[in-house]
Amino acid sequence: MDDCAGQSEQTLGSSGLWTSWIQPCLCAASAPLRIPKICRFQNVLRKAFEPHAERSRKSRLALLPHQGEQEDSTKFILLTFLSLACIVGVLLASGFIYCLRHSSHYKLKEKLSGLGGDLGADATTAYQAYMEDHLKNKNRLEKEWEALCAYQAEPSSSLVAQREENLPKNRSLAVLTSAAGPAPGLPVMASTAPLASQLLQTSLSTLPLPGSRDLRADDHSRILLKPENSHSNSDYINASPIMDHDPRSPAYIATQGPLPSTVADFWQMVWESGCAVIVMLTPLTESGVRQSHHYWPDEGSSLYHFYEVNLVSEHIWCEDFLVRSFYLKNLQTKETRTVTQFHFLSWYDRGVPSSTGALLDFRR
Repeated sequence: MDDCAGQSEQTLGSSGLWTSWIQPCLCAASAPLRIPKICRFQNVLRKAFEPHAERSRKSRLALLPHQGEQEDSTKFILLTFLSLACIVGVLLASGFIYCLRHSSHYKLKEKLSGLGGDLGADATTAYQAYMEDHLKNKNRLEKEWEALCAYQAEPSSSLVAQREENLPKNRSLAVLTSAAGPAPGLPVMASTAPLASQLLQTSLSTLPLPGSRDLRADDHSRILLKPENSHSNSDYINASPIMDHDPRSPAYIATQGPLPSTVADFWQMVWESGCAVIVMLTPLTESGVRQSHHYWPDEGSSLYHFYEVNLVSEHIWCEDFLVRSFYLKNLQTKETRTVTQFHFLSWYDRGVPSSTGALLDFRR
């Protein structure tokens, strides 16, 4: 009886149908006379519920592989998305790098195209071929240098610079300045609407000049100021344009470091030439010798005839150079412009910078 009841209980319990109403029946039927009937009843129940219990067990076992397949499928989908994201990221990075290289290449071609002439579709290749040709022909550069040294300039005069009223406006040091030239179709010296870009200054006293170190502007190529705007009613300033490929648009102007008496003329030239950038490559003072007058205010503003110069900012990048920003105003016309000065401090008289690194950083 106990074995029969235990077996029935196990069977019914496994099938989930061993309910509370069966147990009282078994207890009530525990009398000796009802034992055979109870056993038969239990056998009937067991036979009835055993197939259901077996099916339930098999269904639970069948669910386990299905759940494992779902987990594997989820992992596969996640890995697929991660792989696609990595591929897209690599493609985007490659496209960004390509755009940067293409942009830098295009900017380089634009810079090279500004050096003169029509450089064709690929200026970089042309200049690279030119340099490779020089490397193959080692004597070519030396021959070109010898030809340059043997060059004899055409006779010129500087009678205007040697006039008595203009002699005090000359100093023995000279400066290179850069500015765009006049509008097309107008003479260089008579332009009233030049398209200017830069002003570059550097000491020329390091050049092996014969005799005197004085550098004066030639009569045929000097910069002409507007006398009506000059504080001395003169058109003279010790400055000459340096031509590139187009004589109508000089790339540079050679001028001296301003003297105290020529600061107003200097700013007048900056204004009339339309200069927006000043690059100064000489210190103000060296070994107690004044190389250039301090032609800008240390703070606030200063007035130089009709031109008011305001110091906007001064950034000291390193001990070799600094950058200043000026606000230039013409009091006659009430017009204003912004002028930026790049001042290199390590190029001394009768010498060269001790390291090219500082100059290259300054150039960048």
